[in-house]
Amino acid sequence: MTLTPAPEPVVPRPGAGIRPTAIGHRAPESAYGPDADADARPGPDARPGPDTGLGRDPDLGPDAGPAPLLPRAVCEAALTALLLFLIVTAVRWLVGPDPGAAAARPAVLGAVVGTLLALFMVSPPGRCSGGHLNPAVTLALWRLGVFPGREVVPYAVAQLAGSVFGVWCAGLVWGPVTGRPPVRHASVRADPAWGDAAVLAAEAGVLAGSTLMLAVLLASPGGRRVLPYAVGLTTALVIGVLGPLSGGSANPARQFGPALLAGDTGRLWVYVLGPALGAVLGAWLAGRTGLRQPPR
Repeated sequence: MTLTPAPEPVVPRPGAGIRPTAIGHRAPESAYGPDADADARPGPDARPGPDTGLGRDPDLGPDAGPAPLLPRAVCEAALTALLLFLIVTAVRWLVGPDPGAAAARPAVLGAVVGTLLALFMVSPPGRCSGGHLNPAVTLALWRLGVFPGREVVPYAVAQLAGSVFGVWCAGLVWGPVTGRPPVRHASVRADPAWGDAAVLAAEAGVLAGSTLMLAVLLASPGGRRVLPYAVGLTTALVIGVLGPLSGGSANPARQFGPALLAGDTGRLWVYVLGPALGAVLGAWLAGRTGLRQPPR
């Protein structure tokens, strides 16, 4: 605790636990304890503590702690629901009314989803929650050391619940056509030539590469500023290239709601497990290659 000189007696100033922040709430108490001396705190070269993740404003200083968990989880659920609603809407209009131009659909859908992700991440709700919208991304950020582990499960539950709700709302708006082939609630399907192992490897590989990209971009303020657009571009490429092959989900929440409502759960475990494994693998590779420092 920092002491302010006074004639007599010496009166302590308020500690970090009651410091106001730039986003309108109190910062969490210092990891070094409320009575930690200022000289004992880490210097500018020390490894940063947990962050709110992807969409956090890089201009906020280290004293601007994350908002309470509940509103951030609600933002994750709402953004994921809106994302899935718009994905089902896009698929409904891409494949529902006109069976032609099938070769262009993955590229168009990829451009739509990538743009939506970038916009959601820079939106106010995205800045509040971090704009993960993907349980595998939340897992990757935890393993990279920039997201608290105790919040991984609440975020994942919020994202999966938002997925189901968004697909359900799309069915209410667009009617039975969303549940019938070829729309099927926008549930992704791999090419018949791709077995479970191939799809699992593709999903894991995409998330491993994405996690390495996150590690690089999160290492600098400049990288954080372009991160939403890098994520959007990467997502567009994954859907455009892998969509006709493995399905190109790379997001358990992307497939969870559509598969449940379409009754297409046979390979759901692949689309959940693959990205999770890739996130862990990518974070491990980032540590081995020096892209992130090991936990202290």
